[in-house]
Amino acid sequence: MNKLFFRLLVVLMSLSLIGIILVQVYWFNTSFKNNDEQFRYHVTQVIGNVADKLQKEEAYSFIDKYKKLKDSIGKEPEKSDFLEFGYYQRDSRTNETIIYSNNIVSEDFNVSSSFFDKKTDSIKKLKNFSSKRITEVYNNNDIDNSGVQQKVTPDIKIQKSDKLDILENAQFEIFFKDIAAVKPLQDRVSIEKLQKLLEIELKEYEVKTPFEFGIYSNGLATKVKSDRFKFNKNSTYSIPIFTDNEGNNKYQLLVSFPHKQKFLFSELVGITLLSIIFTLIIIIAYSSALNQLIRQRQISEIKTDFINNMTHEFKTPIATINLALDAIKNPKVIQDKEKINRYLQMIRDENKRMHAQVENVLRISKLEKRELDIAKESNNIHDIIEDAIEHVNLIIEDRDGTITTHLQANRTTVLLNDVHFTNVIVNVLDNAIKYSPNVPKIDIYTENIKDFVIIKIKDQGSGMSKAAQKRIFEKFYREHTGDLHNVKGHGLGLAYVKRIVEDHNGEIFVESEKGKGSTFIIKIPLIN
Repeated sequence: MNKLFFRLLVVLMSLSLIGIILVQVYWFNTSFKNNDEQFRYHVTQVIGNVADKLQKEEAYSFIDKYKKLKDSIGKEPEKSDFLEFGYYQRDSRTNETIIYSNNIVSEDFNVSSSFFDKKTDSIKKLKNFSSKRITEVYNNNDIDNSGVQQKVTPDIKIQKSDKLDILENAQFEIFFKDIAAVKPLQDRVSIEKLQKLLEIELKEYEVKTPFEFGIYSNGLATKVKSDRFKFNKNSTYSIPIFTDNEGNNKYQLLVSFPHKQKFLFSELVGITLLSIIFTLIIIIAYSSALNQLIRQRQISEIKTDFINNMTHEFKTPIATINLALDAIKNPKVIQDKEKINRYLQMIRDENKRMHAQVENVLRISKLEKRELDIAKESNNIHDIIEDAIEHVNLIIEDRDGTITTHLQANRTTVLLNDVHFTNVIVNVLDNAIKYSPNVPKIDIYTENIKDFVIIKIKDQGSGMSKAAQKRIFEKFYREHTGDLHNVKGHGLGLAYVKRIVEDHNGEIFVESEKGKGSTFIIKIPLIN
Protein backbone atom coordinates (compact mmCIF):
# COMPACT_ATOMS: atom_id res chain seq x y z
CA MET A 1 0.00 0.00 0.00
CA ASN A 2 1.30 3.42 -0.93
CA LYS A 3 2.60 5.28 2.15
CA LEU A 4 0.76 8.53 1.32
CA PHE A 5 -2.49 6.66 0.61
CA PHE A 6 -2.13 4.75 3.89
CA ARG A 7 -1.71 7.96 5.88
CA LEU A 8 -4.65 9.58 4.06
CA LEU A 9 -6.80 6.52 4.82
CA VAL A 10 -5.88 6.64 8.52
CA VAL A 11 -6.62 10.40 8.69
CA LEU A 12 -10.02 9.98 6.98
CA MET A 13 -10.99 7.04 9.22
CA SER A 14 -9.93 8.99 12.32
CA LEU A 15 -11.86 12.08 11.24
CA SER A 16 -14.94 9.94 10.55
CA LEU A 17 -14.73 8.36 13.99
CA ILE A 18 -14.28 11.74 15.67
CA GLY A 19 -17.23 13.05 13.63
CA ILE A 20 -19.45 10.15 14.79
CA ILE A 21 -18.50 10.80 18.42
CA LEU A 22 -19.16 14.56 18.06
CA VAL A 23 -22.55 13.86 16.45
CA GLN A 24 -23.44 11.55 19.36
CA VAL A 25 -22.39 14.22 21.87
CA TYR A 26 -24.38 16.88 19.98
CA TRP A 27 -27.45 14.60 19.84
CA PHE A 28 -27.23 13.89 23.57
CA ASN A 29 -26.81 17.57 24.41
CA THR A 30 -29.75 18.56 22.18
CA SER A 31 -31.98 15.81 23.59
CA PHE A 32 -31.07 16.84 27.14
CA LYS A 33 -31.95 20.48 26.36
CA ASN A 34 -35.27 19.41 24.79
CA ASN A 35 -36.09 17.34 27.87
CA ASP A 36 -35.19 20.30 30.06
CA GLU A 37 -37.52 22.58 28.06
CA GLN A 38 -40.32 20.00 28.22
CA PHE A 39 -39.75 19.62 31.97
CA ARG A 40 -39.88 23.41 32.40
CA TYR A 41 -43.13 23.56 30.41
CA HIS A 42 -44.78 20.80 32.46
CA VAL A 43 -43.67 22.29 35.77
CA THR A 44 -44.92 25.74 34.70
CA GLN A 45 -48.30 24.18 33.89
CA VAL A 46 -48.32 22.36 37.23
CA ILE A 47 -47.58 25.35 39.44
CA GLY A 48 -49.96 27.51 37.36
CA ASN A 49 -52.75 25.01 37.95
CA VAL A 50 -51.91 24.81 41.65
CA ALA A 51 -51.99 28.63 41.95
CA ASP A 52 -55.42 28.73 40.25
CA LYS A 53 -56.78 25.95 42.45
CA LEU A 54 -55.54 27.64 45.62
CA GLN A 55 -57.34 30.86 44.72
CA LYS A 56 -60.50 29.06 43.59
CA GLU A 57 -60.66 26.85 46.67
CA GLU A 58 -60.23 29.91 48.86
CA ALA A 59 -63.06 31.62 46.97
CA TYR A 60 -65.29 28.53 47.21
CA SER A 61 -64.79 28.40 50.98
CA PHE A 62 -65.88 32.05 51.22
CA ILE A 63 -68.94 31.39 49.01
CA ASP A 64 -69.91 28.39 51.10
CA LYS A 65 -69.56 30.40 54.27
CA TYR A 66 -71.54 33.26 52.75
CA LYS A 67 -74.43 30.97 51.70
CA LYS A 68 -74.62 29.44 55.15
CA LEU A 69 -74.73 32.88 56.73
CA LYS A 70 -77.38 34.05 54.26
CA ASP A 71 -79.57 31.01 54.93
CA SER A 72 -79.23 31.44 58.69
CA ILE A 73 -80.66 34.97 58.67
CA GLY A 74 -84.23 33.66 58.12
CA LYS A 75 -85.81 36.94 56.97
CA GLU A 76 -86.61 38.59 53.67
CA PRO A 77 -83.80 40.69 52.28
CA GLU A 78 -84.10 44.38 51.71
CA LYS A 79 -84.81 45.01 48.05
CA SER A 80 -84.02 48.16 46.11
CA ASP A 81 -84.01 49.13 42.44
CA PHE A 82 -80.93 50.93 41.28
CA LEU A 83 -81.22 50.68 37.50
CA GLU A 84 -84.28 50.74 35.21
CA PHE A 85 -84.47 50.44 31.44
CA GLY A 86 -87.66 51.04 29.32
CA TYR A 87 -88.72 50.51 25.71
CA TYR A 88 -91.89 51.73 23.91
CA GLN A 89 -93.13 50.74 20.39
CA ARG A 90 -96.43 51.47 18.55
CA ASP A 91 -97.60 50.09 15.19
CA SER A 92 -99.91 52.65 13.44
CA ARG A 93 -101.35 50.04 11.07
CA THR A 94 -102.54 47.64 13.74
CA ASN A 95 -102.80 50.18 16.54
CA GLU A 96 -100.73 47.74 18.71
CA THR A 97 -98.56 49.11 21.47
CA ILE A 98 -95.66 47.24 23.15
CA ILE A 99 -94.07 48.49 26.37
CA TYR A 100 -90.92 46.71 27.75
CA SER A 101 -89.29 47.50 31.11
CA ASN A 102 -86.22 45.99 32.81
CA ASN A 103 -85.37 46.69 36.47
CA ILE A 104 -82.19 45.52 38.21
CA VAL A 105 -83.01 44.78 41.85
CA SER A 106 -80.45 44.35 44.65
CA GLU A 107 -81.18 42.13 47.66
CA ASP A 108 -79.30 43.06 50.82
CA PHE A 109 -78.99 40.33 53.50
CA ASN A 110 -76.91 42.65 55.73
CA VAL A 111 -73.96 40.22 55.66
CA SER A 112 -70.88 42.38 56.25
CA SER A 113 -67.19 41.54 56.13
CA SER A 114 -67.09 41.19 59.89
CA PHE A 115 -68.77 37.79 59.55
CA PHE A 116 -65.72 36.50 57.65
CA ASP A 117 -62.99 38.09 59.71
CA LYS A 118 -63.49 39.66 63.12
CA LYS A 119 -60.34 41.73 62.70
CA THR A 120 -61.66 43.39 59.54
CA ASP A 121 -62.94 46.93 60.05
CA SER A 122 -64.57 47.16 56.60
CA ILE A 123 -68.37 47.73 56.52
CA LYS A 124 -68.78 46.39 52.98
CA LYS A 125 -71.87 44.29 52.51
CA LEU A 126 -72.63 41.44 50.12
CA LYS A 127 -75.66 41.77 47.90
CA ASN A 128 -77.54 39.56 45.46
CA PHE A 129 -78.62 40.98 42.12
CA SER A 130 -81.66 40.01 40.04
CA SER A 131 -83.28 41.26 36.85
CA LYS A 132 -87.07 41.87 36.67
CA ARG A 133 -88.30 42.11 33.03
CA ILE A 134 -91.94 42.99 32.03
CA THR A 135 -93.39 43.02 28.50
CA GLU A 136 -96.93 44.50 28.03
CA VAL A 137 -98.93 44.43 24.77
CA TYR A 138 -101.96 46.72 24.22
CA ASN A 139 -104.33 46.28 21.28
CA ASN A 140 -106.55 49.24 20.21
CA ASN A 141 -105.93 50.99 23.51
CA ASP A 142 -105.55 54.67 23.90
CA ILE A 143 -101.96 55.20 24.91
CA ASP A 144 -100.34 58.49 24.33
CA ASN A 145 -97.09 58.95 22.54
CA SER A 146 -95.28 59.48 25.77
CA GLY A 147 -95.80 55.78 26.59
CA VAL A 148 -98.10 56.42 29.58
CA GLN A 149 -101.05 54.05 29.80
CA GLN A 150 -104.53 55.49 30.21
CA LYS A 151 -105.98 52.06 30.68
CA VAL A 152 -104.61 49.91 33.55
CA THR A 153 -104.92 46.36 32.26
CA PRO A 154 -102.82 45.26 29.21
CA ASP A 155 -104.06 42.63 26.76
CA ILE A 156 -100.86 40.54 27.15
CA LYS A 157 -98.43 40.74 30.06
CA ILE A 158 -95.19 38.69 30.26
CA GLN A 159 -93.10 38.94 33.44
CA LYS A 160 -89.68 37.29 34.02
CA SER A 161 -87.20 37.40 36.89
CA ASP A 162 -83.59 35.99 36.80
CA LYS A 163 -80.47 36.10 38.88
CA LEU A 164 -77.62 38.30 37.59
CA ASP A 165 -74.69 35.99 38.30
CA ILE A 166 -72.19 38.19 36.47
CA LEU A 167 -72.81 41.19 38.71
CA GLU A 168 -73.02 39.03 41.80
CA ASN A 169 -69.78 37.17 41.00
CA ALA A 170 -67.93 40.37 40.17
CA GLN A 171 -69.11 42.01 43.39
CA PHE A 172 -68.28 38.88 45.41
CA GLU A 173 -64.78 38.54 43.90
CA ILE A 174 -63.94 42.14 44.76
CA PHE A 175 -65.33 41.66 48.26
CA PHE A 176 -63.56 38.31 48.79
CA LYS A 177 -60.16 39.50 47.56
CA ASP A 178 -60.23 42.54 49.81
CA ILE A 179 -61.00 40.36 52.84
CA ALA A 180 -58.44 37.63 51.91
CA ALA A 181 -55.66 40.18 51.37
CA VAL A 182 -55.58 41.09 55.05
CA LYS A 183 -55.59 37.50 56.32
CA PRO A 184 -52.28 35.84 57.36
CA LEU A 185 -50.82 33.37 54.86
CA GLN A 186 -51.11 30.39 57.26
CA ASP A 187 -54.91 30.94 57.36
CA ARG A 188 -55.13 30.96 53.55
CA VAL A 189 -53.15 27.82 52.74
CA SER A 190 -51.64 24.91 54.71
CA ILE A 191 -48.45 22.94 54.00
CA GLU A 192 -50.41 19.67 53.73
CA LYS A 193 -52.92 21.05 51.23
CA LEU A 194 -50.19 22.63 49.08
CA GLN A 195 -48.16 19.39 49.04
CA LYS A 196 -51.20 17.32 48.09
CA LEU A 197 -52.13 19.67 45.23
CA LEU A 198 -48.57 19.58 43.88
CA GLU A 199 -48.40 15.79 44.10
CA ILE A 200 -51.66 15.39 42.16
CA GLU A 201 -50.67 17.82 39.42
CA LEU A 202 -47.11 16.46 39.05
CA LYS A 203 -48.45 12.92 38.80
CA GLU A 204 -50.89 13.99 36.09
CA TYR A 205 -48.02 15.49 34.05
CA GLU A 206 -45.79 12.43 34.78
CA VAL A 207 -43.10 14.44 36.55
CA LYS A 208 -41.89 11.56 38.72
CA THR A 209 -39.09 13.11 40.74
CA PRO A 210 -38.90 14.34 44.37
CA PHE A 211 -39.79 18.00 44.92
CA GLU A 212 -39.64 20.65 47.64
CA PHE A 213 -41.79 23.77 47.86
CA GLY A 214 -42.10 27.08 49.65
CA ILE A 215 -44.02 30.36 49.55
CA TYR A 216 -42.09 33.64 49.64
CA SER A 217 -43.56 36.99 50.63
CA ASN A 218 -41.92 39.95 48.90
CA GLY A 219 -38.76 37.89 48.40
CA LEU A 220 -38.59 36.54 51.96
CA ALA A 221 -39.33 32.95 53.00
CA THR A 222 -42.51 32.26 54.95
CA LYS A 223 -43.36 29.36 57.27
CA VAL A 224 -45.37 27.67 54.51
CA LYS A 225 -42.64 25.47 53.05
CA SER A 226 -41.37 21.88 53.06
CA ASP A 227 -38.63 20.86 55.49
CA ARG A 228 -35.81 20.52 52.90
CA PHE A 229 -36.70 23.38 50.61
CA LYS A 230 -33.69 25.24 49.23
CA PHE A 231 -33.66 27.76 46.43
CA ASN A 232 -31.59 26.79 43.39
CA LYS A 233 -31.77 28.97 40.30
CA ASN A 234 -31.31 25.97 37.97
CA SER A 235 -33.94 23.69 39.50
CA THR A 236 -36.45 26.07 41.17
CA TYR A 237 -39.55 27.41 39.41
CA SER A 238 -41.89 30.15 40.69
CA ILE A 239 -45.29 31.72 39.99
CA PRO A 240 -47.32 34.51 41.68
CA ILE A 241 -50.29 33.41 43.82
CA PHE A 242 -53.21 35.16 45.57
CA THR A 243 -53.52 38.15 43.21
CA ASP A 244 -55.49 41.12 44.69
CA ASN A 245 -58.09 43.38 43.02
CA GLU A 246 -55.41 45.70 41.66
CA GLY A 247 -53.57 42.78 40.00
CA ASN A 248 -50.74 42.91 42.52
CA ASN A 249 -49.41 39.96 44.49
CA LYS A 250 -46.94 39.78 47.31
CA TYR A 251 -46.71 35.98 47.42
CA GLN A 252 -44.68 33.69 45.18
CA LEU A 253 -45.03 29.90 45.05
CA LEU A 254 -41.60 28.25 44.50
CA VAL A 255 -41.16 24.57 43.65
CA SER A 256 -37.67 23.01 43.60
CA PHE A 257 -36.53 19.67 42.15
CA PRO A 258 -33.24 18.57 43.84
CA HIS A 259 -32.79 15.55 41.52
CA LYS A 260 -33.81 17.30 38.31
CA GLN A 261 -30.59 16.50 36.41
CA LYS A 262 -30.78 12.83 37.40
CA PHE A 263 -34.44 12.66 36.33
CA LEU A 264 -33.75 14.27 32.96
CA PHE A 265 -30.80 11.95 32.36
CA SER A 266 -32.84 8.87 33.36
CA GLU A 267 -35.19 9.56 30.46
CA LEU A 268 -32.22 9.37 28.08
CA VAL A 269 -30.28 6.59 29.78
CA GLY A 270 -31.62 3.76 27.61
CA ILE A 271 -30.89 5.28 24.22
CA THR A 272 -27.68 6.83 25.57
CA LEU A 273 -26.35 3.44 26.69
CA LEU A 274 -27.14 1.96 23.29
CA SER A 275 -25.41 4.89 21.63
CA ILE A 276 -22.33 4.46 23.85
CA ILE A 277 -22.24 0.69 23.23
CA PHE A 278 -22.46 1.11 19.45
CA THR A 279 -19.87 3.90 19.53
CA LEU A 280 -17.52 1.68 21.58
CA ILE A 281 -18.03 -1.14 19.07
CA ILE A 282 -17.11 1.25 16.26
CA ILE A 283 -14.04 2.47 18.22
CA ILE A 284 -12.93 -1.12 18.94
CA ALA A 285 -13.51 -2.15 15.33
CA TYR A 286 -11.67 0.92 14.11
CA SER A 287 -8.76 0.36 16.50
CA SER A 288 -8.58 -3.29 15.51
CA ALA A 289 -8.69 -2.47 11.80
CA LEU A 290 -6.07 0.26 12.22
CA ASN A 291 -3.89 -2.07 14.26
CA GLN A 292 -4.22 -4.76 11.59
CA LEU A 293 -3.35 -2.26 8.87
CA ILE A 294 -0.28 -1.10 10.78
CA ARG A 295 0.76 -4.70 11.51
CA GLN A 296 0.26 -5.69 7.89
CA ARG A 297 2.35 -2.74 6.83
CA GLN A 298 5.06 -3.68 9.35
CA ILE A 299 4.92 -7.33 8.27
CA SER A 300 5.19 -6.21 4.66
CA GLU A 301 8.28 -4.15 5.51
CA ILE A 302 9.75 -6.99 7.60
CA LYS A 303 9.13 -9.52 4.85
CA THR A 304 10.81 -7.22 2.36
CA ASP A 305 13.71 -6.94 4.79
CA PHE A 306 13.69 -10.74 5.23
CA ILE A 307 13.75 -11.36 1.47
CA ASN A 308 16.62 -8.90 1.09
CA ASN A 309 18.54 -10.62 3.88
CA MET A 310 17.82 -14.12 2.56
CA THR A 311 18.83 -13.02 -0.95
CA HIS A 312 22.03 -11.55 0.42
CA GLU A 313 22.81 -14.63 2.52
CA PHE A 314 22.06 -17.09 -0.31
CA LYS A 315 24.01 -15.01 -2.81
CA THR A 316 27.31 -15.40 -0.93
CA PRO A 317 27.18 -19.24 -0.59
CA ILE A 318 26.03 -19.61 -4.20
CA ALA A 319 28.87 -17.37 -5.38
CA THR A 320 31.34 -19.36 -3.23
CA ILE A 321 30.04 -22.68 -4.61
CA ASN A 322 30.30 -21.38 -8.20
CA LEU A 323 33.86 -20.18 -7.62
CA ALA A 324 34.81 -23.52 -6.07
CA LEU A 325 33.29 -25.43 -9.01
CA ASP A 326 35.07 -23.21 -11.52
CA ALA A 327 38.35 -23.80 -9.64
CA ILE A 328 37.86 -27.57 -9.66
CA LYS A 329 37.32 -27.50 -13.42
CA ASN A 330 40.69 -25.77 -13.82
CA PRO A 331 43.16 -28.35 -15.30
CA LYS A 332 45.91 -27.15 -12.97
CA VAL A 333 43.78 -27.65 -9.86
CA ILE A 334 42.08 -30.92 -10.84
CA GLN A 335 45.33 -32.77 -10.37
CA ASP A 336 45.84 -31.33 -6.86
CA LYS A 337 43.77 -33.55 -4.54
CA GLU A 338 44.41 -31.34 -1.53
CA LYS A 339 42.91 -28.28 -3.26
CA ILE A 340 40.02 -30.32 -4.63
CA ASN A 341 39.22 -31.61 -1.12
CA ARG A 342 39.39 -28.05 0.24
CA TYR A 343 37.03 -26.76 -2.47
CA LEU A 344 34.67 -29.68 -1.94
CA GLN A 345 34.64 -28.93 1.81
CA MET A 346 33.80 -25.32 1.01
CA ILE A 347 30.90 -26.45 -1.19
CA ARG A 348 29.67 -28.78 1.56
CA ASP A 349 29.91 -26.04 4.24
CA GLU A 350 28.08 -23.47 2.12
CA ASN A 351 25.44 -26.04 1.25
CA LYS A 352 24.94 -26.78 4.97
CA ARG A 353 24.65 -23.09 5.64
CA MET A 354 21.83 -22.68 3.08
CA HIS A 355 20.20 -25.87 4.31
CA ALA A 356 20.24 -24.54 7.91
CA GLN A 357 18.52 -21.36 6.81
CA VAL A 358 15.83 -23.28 4.93
CA GLU A 359 15.37 -25.57 7.95
CA ASN A 360 14.79 -22.53 10.20
CA VAL A 361 12.04 -21.28 7.88
CA LEU A 362 10.45 -24.75 7.72
CA ARG A 363 10.62 -25.17 11.52
CA ILE A 364 8.74 -21.92 12.11
CA SER A 365 6.14 -22.85 9.50
CA LYS A 366 5.61 -26.29 11.08
CA LEU A 367 5.41 -24.80 14.58
CA GLU A 368 2.64 -22.41 13.49
CA LYS A 369 0.73 -25.29 11.87
CA ARG A 370 1.28 -27.52 14.91
CA GLU A 371 2.94 -30.08 12.64
CA LEU A 372 6.34 -30.17 14.36
CA ASP A 373 6.74 -33.36 16.38
CA ILE A 374 8.34 -32.55 19.74
CA ALA A 375 8.84 -35.70 21.78
CA LYS A 376 10.03 -34.87 25.30
CA GLU A 377 12.20 -36.95 27.59
CA SER A 378 13.93 -36.51 30.90
CA ASN A 379 17.23 -34.65 30.36
CA ASN A 380 19.93 -32.88 32.33
CA ILE A 381 19.83 -29.20 31.44
CA HIS A 382 23.56 -28.82 32.01
CA ASP A 383 24.26 -31.50 29.39
CA ILE A 384 22.09 -29.62 26.90
CA ILE A 385 24.01 -26.39 27.59
CA GLU A 386 27.38 -28.11 27.15
CA ASP A 387 26.22 -29.68 23.88
CA ALA A 388 25.04 -26.28 22.58
CA ILE A 389 28.39 -24.71 23.45
CA GLU A 390 30.15 -27.38 21.35
CA HIS A 391 28.02 -26.36 18.35
CA VAL A 392 29.22 -22.74 18.46
CA ASN A 393 32.73 -23.46 19.73
CA LEU A 394 34.39 -23.11 16.32
CA ILE A 395 32.62 -19.79 15.67
CA ILE A 396 33.63 -18.38 19.05
CA GLU A 397 37.24 -19.53 18.59
CA ASP A 398 37.36 -18.00 15.12
CA ARG A 399 36.60 -14.60 16.75
CA ASP A 400 38.90 -15.23 19.72
CA GLY A 401 35.90 -15.08 22.06
CA THR A 402 35.10 -16.94 25.25
CA ILE A 403 32.08 -18.66 26.77
CA THR A 404 32.24 -18.95 30.58
CA THR A 405 29.80 -21.20 32.45
CA HIS A 406 28.51 -20.65 36.01
CA LEU A 407 26.33 -23.75 36.42
CA GLN A 408 25.11 -23.46 40.01
CA ALA A 409 21.72 -25.17 39.75
CA ASN A 410 21.52 -28.23 42.05
CA ARG A 411 18.36 -29.69 40.48
CA THR A 412 18.78 -30.00 36.71
CA THR A 413 16.39 -32.71 35.49
CA VAL A 414 13.80 -31.33 33.06
CA LEU A 415 11.35 -32.79 30.55
CA LEU A 416 12.36 -31.58 27.10
CA ASN A 417 13.27 -32.45 23.52
CA ASP A 418 17.07 -32.48 23.45
CA VAL A 419 17.38 -31.57 19.74
CA HIS A 420 15.01 -28.61 19.78
CA PHE A 421 16.15 -27.31 23.14
CA THR A 422 19.79 -27.55 22.03
CA ASN A 423 18.77 -25.42 19.02
CA VAL A 424 17.25 -22.92 21.46
CA ILE A 425 20.55 -22.46 23.34
CA VAL A 426 22.51 -22.44 20.06
CA ASN A 427 20.28 -19.72 18.59
CA VAL A 428 20.63 -17.53 21.69
CA LEU A 429 24.43 -18.04 21.71
CA ASP A 430 24.60 -17.34 17.96
CA ASN A 431 22.61 -14.15 18.50
CA ALA A 432 25.03 -13.08 21.27
CA ILE A 433 28.03 -13.72 19.00
CA LYS A 434 26.53 -11.87 15.99
CA TYR A 435 25.66 -8.77 18.04
CA SER A 436 29.06 -8.52 19.73
CA PRO A 437 30.97 -6.01 17.60
CA ASN A 438 34.20 -6.67 19.52
CA VAL A 439 35.58 -9.97 20.86
CA PRO A 440 32.54 -11.99 22.07
CA LYS A 441 32.49 -12.56 25.84
CA ILE A 442 29.57 -14.68 26.95
CA ASP A 443 28.58 -15.92 30.42
CA ILE A 444 26.07 -18.71 31.05
CA TYR A 445 24.44 -19.01 34.51
CA THR A 446 22.04 -21.57 35.97
CA GLU A 447 20.18 -21.52 39.30
CA ASN A 448 17.13 -23.00 40.96
CA ILE A 449 14.14 -20.91 42.00
CA LYS A 450 11.35 -22.97 43.56
CA ASP A 451 10.42 -25.70 41.03
CA PHE A 452 12.17 -24.05 38.09
CA VAL A 453 15.66 -23.94 36.62
CA ILE A 454 16.73 -20.51 35.39
CA ILE A 455 19.22 -20.18 32.51
CA LYS A 456 20.85 -16.78 31.92
CA ILE A 457 22.95 -16.11 28.83
CA LYS A 458 24.73 -12.78 29.16
CA ASP A 459 26.82 -11.04 26.49
CA GLN A 460 28.74 -7.75 26.33
CA GLY A 461 27.54 -6.84 22.86
CA SER A 462 25.77 -3.82 21.37
CA GLY A 463 22.56 -4.34 23.36
CA MET A 464 19.16 -3.19 22.15
CA SER A 465 16.59 -0.43 22.63
CA LYS A 466 13.42 -0.75 24.73
CA ALA A 467 11.32 -0.88 21.55
CA ALA A 468 13.46 -3.73 20.18
CA GLN A 469 13.12 -5.68 23.45
CA LYS A 470 9.34 -5.70 23.05
CA ARG A 471 9.52 -7.09 19.50
CA ILE A 472 12.70 -9.18 19.50
CA PHE A 473 10.74 -12.48 19.56
CA GLU A 474 8.46 -11.53 16.64
CA LYS A 475 8.83 -13.44 13.40
CA PHE A 476 10.99 -11.67 10.79
CA TYR A 477 11.84 -8.85 13.19
CA ARG A 478 15.41 -7.58 13.21
CA GLU A 479 16.61 -4.37 14.80
CA HIS A 480 18.18 -2.05 12.25
CA THR A 481 21.84 -1.31 12.88
CA GLY A 482 22.59 1.24 10.21
CA ASP A 483 23.79 -1.07 7.44
CA LEU A 484 21.00 -3.57 6.81
CA HIS A 485 23.34 -6.48 6.17
CA ASN A 486 26.12 -5.85 8.64
CA VAL A 487 24.67 -8.59 10.88
CA LYS A 488 23.62 -11.73 9.03
CA GLY A 489 20.26 -13.30 9.88
CA HIS A 490 16.65 -13.26 8.85
CA GLY A 491 14.70 -12.66 12.05
CA LEU A 492 13.52 -16.23 12.55
CA GLY A 493 15.93 -17.58 15.19
CA LEU A 494 14.44 -15.92 18.29
CA ALA A 495 10.86 -16.45 17.08
CA TYR A 496 11.69 -20.16 16.88
CA VAL A 497 13.31 -20.00 20.34
CA LYS A 498 10.20 -18.47 21.94
CA ARG A 499 7.85 -21.03 20.36
CA ILE A 500 10.00 -23.98 21.51
CA VAL A 501 10.40 -22.60 25.08
CA GLU A 502 6.65 -21.99 25.38
CA ASP A 503 5.96 -25.50 24.05
CA HIS A 504 8.06 -26.75 26.99
CA ASN A 505 5.80 -24.74 29.40
CA GLY A 506 8.63 -22.30 29.92
CA GLU A 507 9.18 -18.57 29.55
CA ILE A 508 11.90 -16.43 27.97
CA PHE A 509 12.74 -12.79 28.73
CA VAL A 510 15.42 -10.34 27.70
CA GLU A 511 17.11 -7.59 29.69
CA SER A 512 19.22 -5.18 27.72
CA GLU A 513 20.62 -1.69 27.55
CA LYS A 514 21.91 -0.04 24.40
CA GLY A 515 25.71 -0.35 24.24
CA LYS A 516 25.94 -2.51 27.37
CA GLY A 517 24.98 -5.97 26.15
CA SER A 518 21.96 -8.22 26.67
CA THR A 519 20.88 -11.01 29.02
CA PHE A 520 18.44 -13.71 27.85
CA ILE A 521 16.63 -15.48 30.71
CA ILE A 522 14.98 -18.87 30.14
CA LYS A 523 12.72 -20.36 32.83
CA ILE A 524 11.92 -24.08 32.56
CA PRO A 525 9.92 -26.22 35.06
CA LEU A 526 11.78 -29.09 36.79
CA ILE A 527 10.58 -32.69 37.02
CA ASN A 528 9.30 -33.22 40.58
